[in-house]
Amino acid sequence: MTAPYFTSLRSGWLVAMVGLALGTSAVQAEVSLPSIFTDHMVLQREHENKIWGSASAGEEITLTINEQSVSTTADDDGKWEAKLPPMPAGGPHEIQISGENELTLKDVLVGEVWVCSGQSNMAWPVDRAINSDLEIQTAKYPQIRLISIPNVGTQEAQDDFKGEWQVCSPETVGQFSAVGYFFGRDLHQMLDVPIGLIDNAWGGSASEAWVDRETLEKSGKFDNLLKKWDNLAKTYDPEKVQAAYQKQLENWQAKVRELREAGKDKFPNRPRAPRDALKGQHRPANLYNGVLNPIIGYGIRGAIWYQGESNSGRAYQYRDLFPLMIQTWRKAWDQGDFPFYWVQLADFRDEVSTPGDSDWAELREAQTMTLSLPNSGQAVTIDLGEGRDIHPTKKQEVARRLARWALAETYGFDIAYRSATYKSMERDGQGIIITLDNVNGALETHDTAEVKGFAIAGEDHVFHNAQAKIISDNQVKVWSDEVQNPVAVRYAWANNPVMNLQDSVELPVTPFRTDDWEGVTAGVDQ
Repeated sequence: MTAPYFTSLRSGWLVAMVGLALGTSAVQAEVSLPSIFTDHMVLQREHENKIWGSASAGEEITLTINEQSVSTTADDDGKWEAKLPPMPAGGPHEIQISGENELTLKDVLVGEVWVCSGQSNMAWPVDRAINSDLEIQTAKYPQIRLISIPNVGTQEAQDDFKGEWQVCSPETVGQFSAVGYFFGRDLHQMLDVPIGLIDNAWGGSASEAWVDRETLEKSGKFDNLLKKWDNLAKTYDPEKVQAAYQKQLENWQAKVRELREAGKDKFPNRPRAPRDALKGQHRPANLYNGVLNPIIGYGIRGAIWYQGESNSGRAYQYRDLFPLMIQTWRKAWDQGDFPFYWVQLADFRDEVSTPGDSDWAELREAQTMTLSLPNSGQAVTIDLGEGRDIHPTKKQEVARRLARWALAETYGFDIAYRSATYKSMERDGQGIIITLDNVNGALETHDTAEVKGFAIAGEDHVFHNAQAKIISDNQVKVWSDEVQNPVAVRYAWANNPVMNLQDSVELPVTPFRTDDWEGVTAGVDQ
């Protein structure tokens, strides 16, 4: 493929005539674009935006915007790409793509583009968020643009999808990602530039599904996981699975008839139709190929991520898997270490009165450890969950905490954005003094004056509920009459912890532990 260069437009019919005169047998094809390039799209400002598509082999393609033109030539497979020159925020613009035919993209804006990815909490739509009626009716933001990628799970890399960019309005926002929209709205209001949001989240997705197969293999840390799926691929019999489902369905129907004849009005749940796991959101590489690959290379500022629940049973593995996924995306995009901000797992399931182990706590720990990557950030939401619902509806606050990271770290605003994190511990008599880092203002408690959420243990590794007292802006003393010689402290270490420590801007303290004792997910790798 030749490098893009500025040139004048060559007449498409002349190219065709020359080809015929030379007796070429190449298959002719119209210039076309994948669905990530449509009317109403947003290009990343101050960035060389790559545009790509298909045409006849050897066909010269010219792209024009704002009286600037750039040309390239389709390769032997008819694939082409070119990069538009960097532009400031603004618009609307038109882009002409000319070859043997001409396409025009209209109402194109230039601004800030973010990928909104993860699982169901990112996919959770605006119309199911708290105050959704008001949110939808007030979503009159013509400079915010939205596009969603359909769920496709496959081992074959996809180049395209069915979809198109839409102007944000009360008619279009309802089914879009709530966290994505609220995040984009906050950025739009602060930056006063167009915002483009790409939603490719898939509910229940596992992190390994977002990484390509070759990368997982080269890592050498996921061999058992890959082997499990390879064995399933060899033995999976869709006809047998469907036959078993039909038998279940027939038994259910017979039971319902029996209950109705007996005058009953309560019936067992209908059996769920089987899904092909090989085409789902858990198989390694499926989502990388199906919903990520079609947009890789599109000019973006960064990504926000809301996932983790499906990997909680393998939290220790997530310490390697999650950063590998982020690094894989960055390498594929070839835009350097673009910003990647995620939501830490919220509180969920039943509260417990006795301290103990927790796979969700270990997953949160793995997420926090990933902050070692450059240009990364974590929105702590341990105070926003709902014990009976894995999908908390307060998506506005979740998005706001993500937006704080982006506004401060990416765009340079002087605002608080990072939750306090564990820094160090010091033995003090029968207690331990915990020092925290990144405290905005001073530590305080929410709802009650009593500090809640701490547990303490001695050398026997048995944790007891602890008393705690704030002793300075960034320090807490922790103790228990049941532990005479404490050696370790944990905070908010449970699926659904009872805790209330926060800072002056009401950002909750990040859950942590001072020990490195083996957890319940250590060694679980598939």
